[in-house]
Amino acid sequence: MPVNACLTALAAAAFLLSGGAAAIAEVPKVAVDVAPVQSLVARVMQGIGAPEQIVRQGASPHGYALRPSEARSLAEADAVFWIGPALAPWLERSIDTLAPGAAIVRLLDVPGTTVLEFREGAQFSAPEGEGTHDDDHEGHDHAGSDPHAWLDPENGKLWLDAVAVELGRLDLENAGNYAANATAGKSEIDAAVEEIRQGLAPVAGLRFVVFHDAYQYFEARFDLPSLGAIAAGDASDPGPARIEEVRGIIRDGRVACVFSEPEFNQSFVETAIERTDAKAANIDPLGSQITPGPQFYPALLRAVSDVLANCAK
Repeated sequence: MPVNACLTALAAAAFLLSGGAAAIAEVPKVAVDVAPVQSLVARVMQGIGAPEQIVRQGASPHGYALRPSEARSLAEADAVFWIGPALAPWLERSIDTLAPGAAIVRLLDVPGTTVLEFREGAQFSAPEGEGTHDDDHEGHDHAGSDPHAWLDPENGKLWLDAVAVELGRLDLENAGNYAANATAGKSEIDAAVEEIRQGLAPVAGLRFVVFHDAYQYFEARFDLPSLGAIAAGDASDPGPARIEEVRGIIRDGRVACVFSEPEFNQSFVETAIERTDAKAANIDPLGSQITPGPQFYPALLRAVSDVLANCAK
């Protein structure tokens, strides 16, 4: 069956199973896209309910095929919270087809959210005495908003409030609980941020390269910029010219660490650091090894910080 027909059939089935009723349950059924969003929404819903995550743990949201159970979660949702099509363009059509009556919140569109543009080229900041590379010779960079905005804890705090407001609108009886949970969640993020600042202070000026351009929100918030990325922000495979450019950055920039990511090909990192003094380490912007749930989000921020701090040891 074609994908569109399959999605339409699932939507129709969900509608019939609900009796065609427009009324939502006392506690809204909620779907989210990725683990950081699941955690923020779970924190707001703590003690009341729990959201269903669409993109399974350990998978890249940049390209993904829905499983039937994940499509069902969308079809049954009263509310969907997701980063937006900049992170998962494939998900927009599924939401439109499967959850046409749900409240949809694109977190990148929440007023006040810090949204950065993708950086261009393999090199972000030049080693001392060198110029920058202004273009990606193989055309892999993509203009537009960088969707990895959950790695700015100020965005996380803002989104807690946005989730509480939307769920409170759908579930008036629990509106006060949602708001109280969001406030507690913001305090937990503030505590994590203070720990991170202390932990990163000894490694100020650390010279590192990342696998793909997913960390600039964290870098900007904690003033610890990377020198470049092996792959562009959409994690598309880099070509030989880009890898060779990154090798030059690593060699000439006296880079200490090059960070790989668990869901992507490790050989690119191995090639980039070959015959250099840089060491490889693993970093994960989606926290695939962290237990999902309300405490996942501050744990993710701490985990990214710990990897950076340990790189210098």
